[in-house]
Amino acid sequence: MERAELTALLTADGLRLVDELGAIDSADDVARTVSRLRAAGLSPELVSAAVGQARLRTRARAKFGEFADRMLFTRAGLEQATRLSIAARHAGRFRDAGVRRVADLGCGIGGDALALAGIGLEVLAVDADETTAALAAYNLAPFGDAATVRHARAEEVPLDGIDAVWLDPARRTAGHAETARLGAADWSPSLDWVFPLAARMPAGIKLGPAFDRALIPDDPAGVEAQWISVDGSTIELVLWTGALARPGVRRAALVLRAGAASELTADADAPDAEVRPLGRFIHEPEGAVIRARLIGEVARRLDAGMLAPGIAYLTSDAEATSPFVQTFRVREQLPTDVKALARALREREIGTLEIKKRGVDVDPAALRTKLKLRGPGTATLILTRAGTSRVAVLADRV
Repeated sequence: MERAELTALLTADGLRLVDELGAIDSADDVARTVSRLRAAGLSPELVSAAVGQARLRTRARAKFGEFADRMLFTRAGLEQATRLSIAARHAGRFRDAGVRRVADLGCGIGGDALALAGIGLEVLAVDADETTAALAAYNLAPFGDAATVRHARAEEVPLDGIDAVWLDPARRTAGHAETARLGAADWSPSLDWVFPLAARMPAGIKLGPAFDRALIPDDPAGVEAQWISVDGSTIELVLWTGALARPGVRRAALVLRAGAASELTADADAPDAEVRPLGRFIHEPEGAVIRARLIGEVARRLDAGMLAPGIAYLTSDAEATSPFVQTFRVREQLPTDVKALARALREREIGTLEIKKRGVDVDPAALRTKLKLRGPGTATLILTRAGTSRVAVLADRV
């Protein structure tokens, strides 16, 4: 957002206009609204800012629910913001640890600070970007003196009187490169500053789910690494230190589906289960379970084995219901040769096919084109390895 747009937006007329616009869902809605407002004589800066905010509020409802309708956003800030349901869980951990004052260092548009202040904690919210800090101040204004926003670099903020910190380091690289490729200096603030701070005082550090595990501090006092999946997507890794880390927990996989939460915890990575032949069911662990390396723990709970070494598919003969896996009932094995596979699917009149793969070099989109599917039937095709062999398994979701 340009400074001129921000200036136009943070006025009584600008904020009133955003509220009046309501939901804007599509590019066509944007074009029509811009044309109407410009024809009414409004400035380009005000129109751009107000229409942009109306559209961002529409998108933000997925993360912030009804709160989105009184918040302001940047595109990057909304994309990077923690979902309010997850932020509330994080805030509860601070409260339960006896924390009263939290510094949110790298607060973005204020989503995590909103959750912290919402349960009665005092928050110092800090962001290095002036525009983002201004929007965070607007979003946190309802909490009055309980939430203070400061435009500053995290490293420059005195932490006197602060009980714990929440940090959301930004990747310096553009786009969405895998965080496993980044070093400690590729973050802002640098992890070389973040991790020593987290060793001195209780901290929660939000990172991407693909964060390089080799960079997780091996602190004798204990660092809890918690991966989080929501409705099938693995969204983040949080490192907890000090009083915010649970005793005896070094690895955790938190899974939320349709609002219900389930969690696996362990004091270390779990050894994988033994490999066994393909059974009547295949189980795919949730992403948080895979990232936390707790697949073996899930396998033992389900009395299941690995389909192949190092591949995150489990198999068993007994149907299992678990929040930590998606389960598929095996119909049969099909040929792996593309022409033979296409023929087999046509014979079974499979016209709608979900394609899943692990441990094999296959492009599902390209394969789908070659299969030339037709027919009323639906199924899931799982391409992977069983033991040392490549397999194609036709299955149904349970």
